[in-house]
Amino acid sequence: MQPTNPTIKTTFPSAPASALIVRLGLRFGVGAGVVCAAWLLFLQLSGNNAFGPKQLMGQLLVPLAVAGSQWVLRHMLAPQRPGVGRALAVGWLTAAIAALIAAGSVWGLAHGVGEKSLAKNRVEMLEIVRVQQDIRDKQKRNAQFEAQELKQIAELSEGDLALGTFTRVLLLGVVLAVPSGLFLRK
Repeated sequence: MQPTNPTIKTTFPSAPASALIVRLGLRFGVGAGVVCAAWLLFLQLSGNNAFGPKQLMGQLLVPLAVAGSQWVLRHMLAPQRPGVGRALAVGWLTAAIAALIAAGSVWGLAHGVGEKSLAKNRVEMLEIVRVQQDIRDKQKRNAQFEAQELKQIAELSEGDLALGTFTRVLLLGVVLAVPSGLFLRK
């Protein structure tokens, strides 16, 4: 065994909690966002509809990244407790950064693949909506609402896809940030 050198510090200098929150939020948020972007690229390259329901499988990583960032914050601040505010802050920052990257990747991929892939996505979405409309109880059906649904899908743009992805990823992350932040605060 080698003798320890007293001039070399084995512990890292402690950063203020706010800097730690930003660093962890960036690390986990960028990681989750890049995985979402990679999943979209994989779907596109494998011949699947990258803008369809399979996109959600990559976005489910974001809540895990949120909980992971809160857990790492808890362990980095030990023996202190991070508290609810810090735990929620790192979770929300992680979710927001992941949502921005995921939405940007959807927008970029939509511009890159062109109108042909977007038209294919619209056809698949129309099929899904028509099946849902057929399943809907006949007494609860509203012809005006159903026509509006079909019109919205026909007019779907790259921006709409990106906005939908941003909203979905942000909601998934924020919804899980609250219970995991409350649980991991101690």
